Amino acid sequence: MRAFVVTLPSGVRYWTVLDEDLGVVAGADDFLRHLRLGRDRSELTTKSYAGSIALFLRWCGATGRHWHVGVEHLGLFVMWLRHAREAEEEGTVLLAGPGAEPVRGARRINGVLTAVRSLVAHAVAAGRAPGQLLSVIYELGDARDLPQEARGEDAAMAWRMRARHRLHEPEAEVDRAGDAEIVALLRACGSARDRLIVLLMARAGLRRGEMCGLRRSDVHLSLGSRPLGCPVERAHLHVLRRDNPNGAWAKSRRQRVVPLDFLGVMAFDTYDLERAEVPAAQGSDFVLVNLFRQPVGRPMPPGAVNELIGAASRRAGLERRIRPHQLRHAFGSNLADAGAALDEIQELVGHAAAASSAVYLHPDPGRLRDAVERVPSPRAVPAR
Repeated sequence: MRAFVVTLPSGVRYWTVLDEDLGVVAGADDFLRHLRLGRDRSELTTKSYAGSIALFLRWCGATGRHWHVGVEHLGLFVMWLRHAREAEEEGTVLLAGPGAEPVRGARRINGVLTAVRSLVAHAVAAGRAPGQLLSVIYELGDARDLPQEARGEDAAMAWRMRARHRLHEPEAEVDRAGDAEIVALLRACGSARDRLIVLLMARAGLRRGEMCGLRRSDVHLSLGSRPLGCPVERAHLHVLRRDNPNGAWAKSRRQRVVPLDFLGVMAFDTYDLERAEVPAAQGSDFVLVNLFRQPVGRPMPPGAVNELIGAASRRAGLERRIRPHQLRHAFGSNLADAGAALDEIQELVGHAAAASSAVYLHPDPGRLRDAVERVPSPRAVPAR
């Protein structure tokens, strides 16, 4: 079993699952195609889900189980995910012994289980799997199971579902790029375009796909944009989802406005001057285009951002290689450290749920020390 990308005649791409004979696995393909076309999820989402489903079907085949039966033994699948490593030679499986590090962490395993549960729910809804499988993967209950105080004032019947199989994920600090690392990256950039890319992630919190999908019409740098039909004042960006030929994709379905600071505006101005010197780039409406490699003038693919940041990390002599998402985490963390409210952070970084933004609210040790030292000493309190 393996994941494989499919390109439709319209140009839309999604990932599916192939069996050992390179035949399409019908049930998995139906679900992944529905995920991409019916639910408007990104190509990268189908890639992640396809890889996870291929793992599950591979385990079912190796253990002689039909996948319906495999769903009933997800606990064994979790054990396999934690401790089984597939060797590159001959496809044999090596089991980790006592005390060995798990092959996959809790976060990765939970991601695989999420994909499997989604596949099962879709198959049940389509009539391709027995309905009782839902009770195997979810704990089903209604409002009658809850205390009276938790039922709400309207007392309406409500169903709730909770995944039965889920590993505890240890709480970890946000893996952000440090301010000194960001400055070093900016100094190591060899062009105005590359500096703009670093600033759009570190000072505006854009994802790779959002950044590579930006059109020139999305960028409003003047004090007022009403002549353009935009009521938003001062410099800002509009981030919205489109199907782009370079594979760029905005994760959120909802359009959002991201304000730009002085550094961002200056970076755009400098980049425009650099881009104007490349005739092949003038006809593209995309903001970020190839200026130094073929095909010149074509929109940059998201993967090129990883290469760019990795190369800048090496030139800067950093101890670790910075990834694009670490720059975005730096933006969210700096917002929290500057006193931004949770709803403000959620809107600026484009999270669908506030819980996703809450990871940035953990203050750094320096702020915790300052908070303790602001508490007055008992000796300083006047006696009554």
